[in-house]
Amino acid sequence: MTAPATTGPPPRDLRDFYENPAVPVASGTPRSLRQARMLARALGSPAGAHPRTIIDIGCGDGTAAATAAPLLPGHRVIGVDWSQDALRRARTRIPYAVRGELTGGGLPFASGTADAVLFSEVVEHLVDPDAALDEIRRILRPGGHLMLSTPNLAAWYNRGLLLAGVQPVFSEVSLRGIHGRPGKEVVGHLRLYTARALKEFVAASGFTVVRLEGAPFHGVPRPLRPLDRLACARPQLASILLLHARRT
Repeated sequence: MTAPATTGPPPRDLRDFYENPAVPVASGTPRSLRQARMLARALGSPAGAHPRTIIDIGCGDGTAAATAAPLLPGHRVIGVDWSQDALRRARTRIPYAVRGELTGGGLPFASGTADAVLFSEVVEHLVDPDAALDEIRRILRPGGHLMLSTPNLAAWYNRGLLLAGVQPVFSEVSLRGIHGRPGKEVVGHLRLYTARALKEFVAASGFTVVRLEGAPFHGVPRPLRPLDRLACARPQLASILLLHARRT
């Protein structure tokens, strides 16, 4: 999830930041397609006589769920977000979109409801990612699938930027503007993960890591995009980390 520098008064808190209609709530299509293919392989599409319930937590405007739906025929995809503005847009793209939070009262689903959870570019925005994975584990049935994606702190270009003393892409020090790194967008990221840290974090939260893949980042300058696609062959260097785990 990326967001441009906001206009008008500065946000009072993160809720104000993400409720701003000027903040995009969709990520790049290549990531969504790769993640959907991973899930389709895991579920064994088409659904046939055994449709599954897939919950897209932090669905934003529904673009990722709508992109995934053709690859998951027969399965039921439900979008969840706490931004009312995002949900209004999501309901134009997907049949089911409901309001819910990973904190406070939790998600509006009974324990063991979901066969799979899509958790795309959300974990890096959270104050308490541990509680978030606890809640995801609660709603997943035993053996259910978690498909998590997040930017890679150790992406190939970030390694070079750090050596040069430049703030890495995907990170920031303010919600009001960019300081010390390339780019023009305020992203609102609070947490960043390397491949190793992400796998360890998910495993410590009661999941078994099945697979880790890489995906390109739509914000990479056009001349560098072939290199970014090549880096996907080694997830540790890729722009985006795509992790498949199962609830133990």
